[in-house]
Amino acid sequence: MSRAELTKIILPEEKIPKFWYNVQADMPNPLAPSLHPQTMQPLTPADLEPIFARELIAQEVSDERFIEIPAEVRELYKQYRPSPLFRAHNLEKALDTNSRIYYKYEGISPVGSHKFNSALPQVFFNKIQGIKRISTETGAGQWGTALSLACKLFGLEAMVYMVKVSYFQKPYRRSIMELYGATCIPSPSNLTAAGRQALEKDPDTPGSLGMAISEAVEDAVSRDDTNYSLGSVLNHVCLHQSIIGQEVKLQMDMVDDYPDVVIGCCGGGSNFAGIAFPFIPDKLAGKKIRLLGVEPAACPTLTKGIFAYDYGDVVGLTPAMKMYTLGHDFVPSGIHAGGLRYHGAAPLLSQLYHDGLIEAIAVKQNAAFEAAMLFARTESIVPAPESAHAIRAAIDEALKAKEEGVTRTIVFNLSGHGNLDLYSYDKFLAGETEDVEFSDEELAVSIKDLPEVK
Repeated sequence: MSRAELTKIILPEEKIPKFWYNVQADMPNPLAPSLHPQTMQPLTPADLEPIFARELIAQEVSDERFIEIPAEVRELYKQYRPSPLFRAHNLEKALDTNSRIYYKYEGISPVGSHKFNSALPQVFFNKIQGIKRISTETGAGQWGTALSLACKLFGLEAMVYMVKVSYFQKPYRRSIMELYGATCIPSPSNLTAAGRQALEKDPDTPGSLGMAISEAVEDAVSRDDTNYSLGSVLNHVCLHQSIIGQEVKLQMDMVDDYPDVVIGCCGGGSNFAGIAFPFIPDKLAGKKIRLLGVEPAACPTLTKGIFAYDYGDVVGLTPAMKMYTLGHDFVPSGIHAGGLRYHGAAPLLSQLYHDGLIEAIAVKQNAAFEAAMLFARTESIVPAPESAHAIRAAIDEALKAKEEGVTRTIVFNLSGHGNLDLYSYDKFLAGETEDVEFSDEELAVSIKDLPEVK
């Protein structure tokens, strides 16, 4: 069989990367410092120690190009890594395109998404520091599921605040978290001051990731045995996810191919960072490669947000970070891609976008589901609604290349499966999925309370 005929491009187990790649070592412009939420002065590592493991803090501020993956974490990675890179032959035929479409399938992990890549090291570093319990937030439930399993494997308790709209849209994710031994409750809740304040303001609020983060941080601060864990946005999370793109580069070498465009859906930015960041050095060295993040039109952080300091949560318990933001008070519509309903983009992604090294587009919900349906009917995998945004962009890239009479190599991250998102697919198939767009008028309101930074 020729390399062009391969469908599954599989690396041997010994090729699992031994190091995470840290894009901070190669960025032309460094990140602006994160600021303490009370003093608005540059954050110090000591400021983060009440809620984060010390090793994760060190990774957050490191500018070392490669950071070694602990043997204990790498051993657990072997359960599902290296993940396969697929050539989408059937999708290519359906599109009648000469372009080559590949997808990196992170849905083979035990929890069905890329989130396990960061949950394992985060819990490991807390474990060796003696932490007994971790609190976290989750949107669609992918991160909560990953953290729940990682906590069970390392013997820690997990407390998960799940965005309310997703808690009821995706009840089986809650079931899996509880099966792994975690406690999962809808956010906002009556367990925290932040939650009670939100419910008093709007008893029917769908919740948001920013609100769930406020609750999880408050939980961690209130208990000596508890640290907080975040599934996206922060530098160390993007670092852990770099294992995706590193594997993709090796797999593309196996078929003597190289991407013209690398695509990932983008909310907080962890899976897009994971597949895109390892290609940044190539781009800086002159390679003609595009790195494209795809966000929902209902929550267009990069494409409509402003580059400014903002809190990572609703209440203002987290540091103020320089990022593209829609405002920490922004409560997105209850779209079905719950993992993309976040007001800000990772500071690393934001800086690279600001510097023109990555691109971003926003797509509507129905267009994403249409792409997901075509993908399921050709490639046989039901994608997560979040991943469907990347599929939409990949299809559009192939169609555009066809119109232009050129052949492109397109690689996208299929960050998770949608086997527990069938409520969302039922709504789409019934014609009940609404296209929601974020207006300039809404932006003017949502950014009015950004923190003042002198």
